[in-house]
Amino acid sequence: MSTTHEVTNQVPPLQGHDVADDPTLLAGLERAGADWASDELHELGRLAGSEQAQEWGRVVNENEPVLRTHDRYGHRIDEVEFHPYWHDLMTVAVSHGLHGTPWQDPREGAHAARAAKFYVWGQVEAGHSCPISMTYAAIPALRANPELAARYEPLLAATEYDFGLREPSTKRGLIAGMSMTEKQGGSDVRANTTTATPSADGSYTLVGHKWFTSAPMSDMFLTLAQAPGGLSCFLLPRVLPDGSRNPIRLQRLKDKLGNRSNASSEIEYDHAVGWLVGEEGRGVRTIIEMVNNTRLDCTLGSASGMRLGAVRAIHHATHRHAFGKALVDQPLMANVLADLVVESEAATTVAMRLAAPGDRRDDQQEQAFRRLGLAVSKYWVCKRAPMHAAEALECFGGNGYVEESGMPRLYREAPLSSIWEGSGNVAALDALRAMGKQPESVAAFFAEVERAAGGDARLDDAVDRVRKELTDLDAIEYRARRVVEAMALVLQGSLLVRHGHPAVADAFCASRFGGDWGIAFGTLPAGVDTGAIIDRAAVR
Repeated sequence: MSTTHEVTNQVPPLQGHDVADDPTLLAGLERAGADWASDELHELGRLAGSEQAQEWGRVVNENEPVLRTHDRYGHRIDEVEFHPYWHDLMTVAVSHGLHGTPWQDPREGAHAARAAKFYVWGQVEAGHSCPISMTYAAIPALRANPELAARYEPLLAATEYDFGLREPSTKRGLIAGMSMTEKQGGSDVRANTTTATPSADGSYTLVGHKWFTSAPMSDMFLTLAQAPGGLSCFLLPRVLPDGSRNPIRLQRLKDKLGNRSNASSEIEYDHAVGWLVGEEGRGVRTIIEMVNNTRLDCTLGSASGMRLGAVRAIHHATHRHAFGKALVDQPLMANVLADLVVESEAATTVAMRLAAPGDRRDDQQEQAFRRLGLAVSKYWVCKRAPMHAAEALECFGGNGYVEESGMPRLYREAPLSSIWEGSGNVAALDALRAMGKQPESVAAFFAEVERAAGGDARLDDAVDRVRKELTDLDAIEYRARRVVEAMALVLQGSLLVRHGHPAVADAFCASRFGGDWGIAFGTLPAGVDTGAIIDRAAVR
């Protein structure tokens, strides 16, 4: 073969490492009292870093789900066909309790442990995280109907993945979905037109069209519909107690930007049967329990993607040479990589802090903090993910623009969490709503932030500025993004000052609060210890 085909200066595959070897994640796990889960987390991390698991993720995105509305004879079947590797991914997630298991786990830190595992395994393939997340989030909402919860919660928490269309109580484990938005309303769910008519046996008959129903192969769904008493929440199984199919018609699958391994559909309720969860007219209040938990997973998912992007970029820069030295040793590239790690660690730290209140549901201070902290962090962390993914991809140069690098998939996935469960404006306005309706959440938020008081003067000044912003209610909705961004940054900064690596905390405060920072990543000020920061995301 001609010597022109000799391959040099190419980067070896990033395989055979422990994805859970993440100092920021492990420290958050320990602070939450969940270090008992570290062995299982590392086991999952080694699987996530394996060639086999990465192949699963690649293949399911290249072999997308297919809708089968009818069988060969013309019978309506409404099924979605997946590549077998999808079921392998789901089996691992369920067997490790990434779905509903923490709700029945009495150990301290069970929810934080689950969050850490969700973050690690999500770096293999993000699409299947959607049904896993919704199953986790469905349980607290379902508890508004104790009879339904008693029947289905143990199966939603079971660690067996049992795919297939059967009556739910006959299965070894269940997956739950959510169906809220309609084409005329989107986030304005109170504009929903789906109707729910009471039946003599206590069930309801639903008629209507849902514009987005993710994971339509799930065993059951929480959905919203207009009952006689107003917008209400209902549980709809795909198979009814008598074994017949519930007439939930899959109209089509969405052709999405990313998240392509996961099926998202439009559905028609053709006199489908459901059972009321909570009270009539209180559907939003009931299902918001599910929404808030999926918002946590949006934040975790974005943090997970940022970690993946930073690790991949550093791995590439370590093994790629240009202009006489490794890219990682080029000062400007070091600035970019360090900035990506700083953003990643800020996201991971706040996501793990927000997972902790799941284990402290009787602590009113913790719940008040979570209400506002989650709203501002969901807005900001998820908003940063697409920019982070774009910069990480660019570290590869043209190689990053090629599908084989895996970076385009990360880039396409990155905007999803900022859209899912309330896009940027909805999330920002929700933070304002929380402050207005639950003023105790503001006190809890600042109590958390001020635990870092005196730790960094730049942070202290930023906290003072945020307080002043909140005293000015003039055009507050117009300024909502600016206000919420500032709140998210001081929360991240306070956590890094208290718990983060000193070099990371210093870089964050100097750039995000000190004003010594540009608009793009890679504009950290002089004096930042880029080497120490980069080392925290280097694979060994």
